[in-house]
Amino acid sequence: MSAEGGEITGTARRIGLVEDHESVAIGLAAMLAPEPDLDLVLTAGTVPELLAEPAAAELNLVVLDLRLADGSAPEDNVRALRDRGVEVLVFTGADNAFLVRAAARAGVLGVVRKSEDASTVVAAVRQAASGNQVVTTDWAAAIDGDPQLSDVGLSPRQEEVLTLYASGEKASRVARLTGLSEQTVNDYLGRIRQKYADAGRPAPTKTDLYKRAVEDGWLPVPERHPRA
Repeated sequence: MSAEGGEITGTARRIGLVEDHESVAIGLAAMLAPEPDLDLVLTAGTVPELLAEPAAAELNLVVLDLRLADGSAPEDNVRALRDRGVEVLVFTGADNAFLVRAAARAGVLGVVRKSEDASTVVAAVRQAASGNQVVTTDWAAAIDGDPQLSDVGLSPRQEEVLTLYASGEKASRVARLTGLSEQTVNDYLGRIRQKYADAGRPAPTKTDLYKRAVEDGWLPVPERHPRA
């Protein structure tokens, strides 16, 4: 375990890295070092090692390799991190669609390849560290090609509420748009979350509901913006 970077500023996002190849860890540290708003503060070879550090409680994001030498499953690693309140960005060099889909199902914010240029990697880390989805072709393909996404059986009215709410509307605005009371909208959201939980696809946060809406086709997969 090591500490990276300089003094943490008040606005800096604290980043952890789980990666068992030293060269990759050094490379990511070099990419993030010039960025004043991103501090790579912890690195570890496994998720348990990282979570054992006191500083892990203050992380905004963990950048996670899919293939680790301890043989751990990506979905287990993602869930362990998210159970501790830390969002995850997958950083991978592998073309294993199964592993990418497994991580996507567990609720990662996105997938970025190690082969991408430094500016793309830094932009992805910055986006994810702010709690935003990182849309890449790998993430979209994982969603589009996943045969294991269980149908949750939403009613048409639940689909309407989910689509509006997950697209960014507040519950009060959804109520006005649908003609429902705000309490009814919140009741619908509770039932929607329960259905996803029962299907093994929990969605406790609004970001999670957005992911589920994209996965099930209620919202479109966002287009990846071309590089400038």
